[in-house]
Amino acid sequence: MVTHLRLSIARRRRAMSKKGLADAIGVKPITILRYEAGEMKPSSENLEKIAHCLQFPREFFDGPEIDEPRRDNASFRGMASKSGRIMDAALASGAIAFLLDDWITGSYSRPEPDLLDLQHEEPASAAVLLRQHWRLGDKPIANMVHLLELKGVRVFSLAENTKEIDAFSLWRDDVPYVFLNRFKSAERSRYDAAHELAHLCLHKHGGAGTEYHDDNLEKQANAFAGAFLMPETDVRAICRRPIYSVGDLAEYKKRWRVSVSAFNYRLRELKMISEGKSTSNYVEMSRRGWLKTEPAGIPREQSSVLQDIVNDLLSRGVTKTKIAAELMVPPKEIEALLFGLANMTTIDGAGTLSPRRKVDLRLIK
Repeated sequence: MVTHLRLSIARRRRAMSKKGLADAIGVKPITILRYEAGEMKPSSENLEKIAHCLQFPREFFDGPEIDEPRRDNASFRGMASKSGRIMDAALASGAIAFLLDDWITGSYSRPEPDLLDLQHEEPASAAVLLRQHWRLGDKPIANMVHLLELKGVRVFSLAENTKEIDAFSLWRDDVPYVFLNRFKSAERSRYDAAHELAHLCLHKHGGAGTEYHDDNLEKQANAFAGAFLMPETDVRAICRRPIYSVGDLAEYKKRWRVSVSAFNYRLRELKMISEGKSTSNYVEMSRRGWLKTEPAGIPREQSSVLQDIVNDLLSRGVTKTKIAAELMVPPKEIEALLFGLANMTTIDGAGTLSPRRKVDLRLIK
């Protein structure tokens, strides 16, 4: 029995319109509309055409109902300016991430979520409160991805190879998820992780709204991210002498593992440099190409939880191809969700999946 929501997810995953799919398989657009509304079932012939066109296994469309992120509960960076088709493709990828996450949960134990509801706090204060709750003190955070995972956040790669979307986050029942664009610099990805953490704590039921509302949420998330990654006490203690040049910025920013631009903004926010100086720094950074290529770049952060799971699976001959077959999705969708977060071989081994077993990863540091 074809699940109409799965058909819609597969189409949107390919960023294809209903008319585009209709033209591709030789039917009228109203037919696709009726398929996805559950008013009409595609014939076996048309379903084969749909599967071939969307590059999804035929079996995917016969699976049970699937959970999916929605626009009204997902927080995108600068959501009002994003292409609706690109957002829908990212959300459809999130649905596949839910399938993968549920599959992982069936065999592995991971930390329980430990976030605070800080929606009534000012962003800077919220950052301090969360650091206190997690006993982080005022020192720099070595790895944002590891930190989020240890606090129960499910972190996946944003599957889109596009600069239009930096990241997005949402709550699924009581489980928080963050999706990071792995095509940005490592420093930018760290900041995006802190930015999405802000949405999870400050805007638990966030998502789409008016353009003004969305812009206000983004400003709050940026303020939280700056304060969380670069605590005021630590910045003032380290930067005791005047900062005169972008060279100084490039040297200092190494401590907090952020971009030169983010550090420049934080200094202006703390009134440690003037607005004029901040602007001239920005112009000079642009001239040097530092807004595109970060000076003294850091290694990209990877997942410790996903990598340990992947290593355990590979030791038992379970590759991404086998996981994809169990989930009835294209292998490249599994690869996209793990890209940059965990290394998984593309070579499929022989054998079948081993019996389910529990692997407690709560003590990963």
